[in-house]
Amino acid sequence: MRVDETELLNDRSTWPVRLTRMGFGAAPLGNLYRAVSDADAQDALDAAWEAGIRYFDTAPQYGLGRSEMRVAEALSRFGREGLTLSTKVGRLLEDCAPGEVTPEAFVDVPQKRIVFDYTHDGVMRSYEASVKRLGTERFDILYVHDIDAGTHGAAESEAKLRELFAGGGYAALDELRRNGSVGAIGAGVNTWPICERLLGEADFDGFLLAGRYTLLEQEPLESLLPLCVARDVGIVLGGPYNSGILATGAVEGARYDYAPAPPEILDRVRRLEEVCAAHDTSLIAAALQFPLAHPAVKSVIPGAANAAEVAANVDVFETGVPDALWSDLRGEGLIRRDAPVPGEVSHAA
Repeated sequence: MRVDETELLNDRSTWPVRLTRMGFGAAPLGNLYRAVSDADAQDALDAAWEAGIRYFDTAPQYGLGRSEMRVAEALSRFGREGLTLSTKVGRLLEDCAPGEVTPEAFVDVPQKRIVFDYTHDGVMRSYEASVKRLGTERFDILYVHDIDAGTHGAAESEAKLRELFAGGGYAALDELRRNGSVGAIGAGVNTWPICERLLGEADFDGFLLAGRYTLLEQEPLESLLPLCVARDVGIVLGGPYNSGILATGAVEGARYDYAPAPPEILDRVRRLEEVCAAHDTSLIAAALQFPLAHPAVKSVIPGAANAAEVAANVDVFETGVPDALWSDLRGEGLIRRDAPVPGEVSHAA
């Protein structure tokens, strides 16, 4: 498949949001784990554009505003009309003393601290701050960022959900959607059950789900993905490499879910690598293409920190993967038998 093939996130004729099948995840441009030069960041964005990628995702969290500002510089070259842009709300960036900076996993960040706020005021302030950093008043998709228990813990996540619904955060999102400031609303999260919870509470258009439907994890097949198909809710799949290990393989220091991979994950990845090698196919190609076989998944957005990484992502995305590889992965019990695979007509619902 080609990266510039497009899908609708949702087929409502009043505001169709088009996504290229592969998008650009701009977290690395916020200096995720390592510093990225301004030149490399712009080269990466240019390479993505030249390859036909037209969906770009960023967030205030990524480098405490640095990623959004780098994407803004590219927007000045690309123009706003020819692409789909998403960012996120939930984290406010406030000036602070040097010792109060909260960089999370990012390095060489501005002197800011993160304040979580999912209330009406917090959502609107976050949106307005992103408007300034990105230099555009309209976002195609606006995601509530990291409202799940994986970020806050179970008790605090419940408090954040109260902010979102009783505190007016969702009302702010819906207001922005109704007045045309955003085309679609959703949530960007690291766990899948919260998506079902949110769909039970309100009208969301889609979710950016990081790393939870991959060659290593298919639990969302139980209920979330069928629900999304039934309700015409789109999934953007972030972290298709499970934060690294499906790109690097089971090497020393490989990361899974933002931490060093545990032994059982390393063993499973070695088995995946063996099947891929038997079909003369790279693990990374299989990992990048697998999620898109499910009809709920509209785009995958691997990150990249420079032009070479973009080129590598494009190459593996467009690499042919033999049908027999998927059959063998099923036969070895490495992917679920009910998981749709590329080249197969899916009847998921």
